[in-house]
Amino acid sequence: MSIDIGLSDAARQQSADAMKVLLGETYALYVKTHGYHWNVTGPRFNELHGMFMTQYNELWLALDLIAERIRALGHFAPGSSAEMLEHATIKPDKGVPNAAEMVKNLAAGHEAVSKAAKAGIKIGEKTHDPVSVDLFTQRAQIAEKTAWMLRASA
Repeated sequence: MSIDIGLSDAARQQSADAMKVLLGETYALYVKTHGYHWNVTGPRFNELHGMFMTQYNELWLALDLIAERIRALGHFAPGSSAEMLEHATIKPDKGVPNAAEMVKNLAAGHEAVSKAAKAGIKIGEKTHDPVSVDLFTQRAQIAEKTAWMLRASA
């Protein structure tokens, strides 16, 4: 069936491509955060274990919102870890960092998500796609607040 949501095929493609980048960054950060939740040690264990759980649960829910927006734009969302990670600049760690490095790495990861979302905002504004702009804006706001909270806890 054809799609008539007030966006050209090219505009929908551009927004979907930007959403795929945001999905990749979010997925990479989700995996990293969940791994840190499992592996954090030290005197801040309880605090960080709980904080990381809150964060990975929020990221998990965000993945669904982002993927569903890609589908609403008429495109298929990446369906495998490998496909999602193709779009990510956030890379896995080699080994298990200490708690302080985990906090630092996650703050940087949320900053990468914010940058991907802001790049998407520019695309959505250019293509007159306010629905995607709204989602990108929400994700940037949450990422920047989370990065601030992580930096403040260091």
